[in-house]
Amino acid sequence: MSYRNQEIWKLAREQSNKIHAMSLTLPKFEMYETGSQIRRSAKSVRSNIVEGYGRRRYKQEYIRFLVFAQASNDETRDHLDSLFETKSLKDQSLYQELVSLCDIVGKKLNLFIQSVEKNN
Repeated sequence: MSYRNQEIWKLAREQSNKIHAMSLTLPKFEMYETGSQIRRSAKSVRSNIVEGYGRRRYKQEYIRFLVFAQASNDETRDHLDSLFETKSLKDQSLYQELVSLCDIVGKKLNLFIQSVEKNN
């Protein structure tokens, strides 16, 4: 088995790719400020899932990195809200799609953390 087979990683990958593409449509000044931050936080979600998976032999380490992924997902959501509120991101349907994806990733991460905590 590989982290690439995990549904949560696949969703985080989809999220980071969509966030990356959205960030490249932002106004120039935003591309290097919040755009850069949201790209990093979205990519951190998937990276922390991978790093945790690599340490899965050590349950507490695995959980620790999944919690980091959850925090990065929350940060991504906050950046997304900020971009929309300041009208740097004007496309409401894209905003809603990305918010929905963040919410799904957050819920599934929470359930996954609970599952890892209960096993052994």
